Amino acid sequence: MTMALNLSEETQGRVAAIAARTNLTVEQIVVDALENGHSLEWQERFLEKVAAGLADAREERFATDDEVDRVVNKYRTE
Repeated sequence: MTMALNLSEETQGRVAAIAARTNLTVEQIVVDALENGHSLEWQERFLEKVAAGLADAREERFATDDEVDRVVNKYRTE
């Protein structure tokens, strides 16, 4: 099925920017938003967090064993 959408220039720009950063097509970005409920804001924040994580990894900034243990044990009742 082919469908036409009238999007504002701002929205078109945001979708195009997400597509460029992810090597996905504009159509794939819109389908992800519709099928999975991933708003453009959610997708933009996700990409920012991925970029920050990659930057930390490049700088060899990783969680310490104590930090990992805190997260793993956060909800344990034992």
